[in-house]
Order: sequence, then C-alpha cells, then structure tokens
Amino acid sequence: QVQLVESGGGSVQAGGSLRLSCVVSEYTYSRYYMGWFREAPGKEREGVAAIASDGRIRYADSVKGRFTISKDNAKNTLYLQINSLKPEDTATYYCAAGNYFSLSFGLYVYWGQGTQVTVSS
Repeated sequence: QVQLVESGGGSVQAGGSLRLSCVVSEYTYSRYYMGWFREAPGKEREGVAAIASDGRIRYADSVKGRFTISKDNAKNTLYLQINSLKPEDTATYYCAAGNYFSLSFGLYVYWGQGTQVTVSS
C-alpha cells in the first residue's frame, strides 16, 4: 500500500526556516522518484524539488539556493529544508512519488495529504 504522510508545516515570519518531512512506505520509497510540490491559492501546483534513488536532485529555478531536498533511507523519510522564507512561499506543500525524474506534477502518481506553510511579512 502506498502511503505518504507529510508534516512540519506551520506559520513563520519572513526570513525564517522550516523543515518538512514526508514518511513514505518502504515499497514506495525504493521504487519511485520522489518530489516536493506546492500549491498556492489560485495558482497551479508546481514542482519545487525532486530526488532519485541514486541521489540525483533537481530544483525549480525559483527555489534554488533556499530549498534543499534530502532523504533518510533508514527512516524512509523525505525532507525539504526551506530557508529564507518569503511570503510568496505560502502554499500547501505536498510530497509525491512517480515514475519519472521530473518537476511536472502530472507525472506523479501518489500524493500525500499536504502540509500548510504560511509566511508572514
């Protein structure tokens, strides 16, 4: 059974940091490419970071230098470290599993329930 459970969201002031976590069922973790996505009100869901099982990483240009994706294989957990938060980072953040190493949300098959990040100025 595929399960992805995010946590770590919250309300922070601009300039702050958060670390999002996504616990993944072992089968999913080893078989699929993993990604983080976000969806702000009125906007399309966008990919921010993706990671392959061999360690390849891809970031959206808009988050390079501030977002770091990583994984702990022993814990089957995916992380997204977000630094220097901006009000425009406010969104619901989702982790997802898919069959392609991509930032395109349409290529991902399984999704978590999302965790809210709100950044105030």
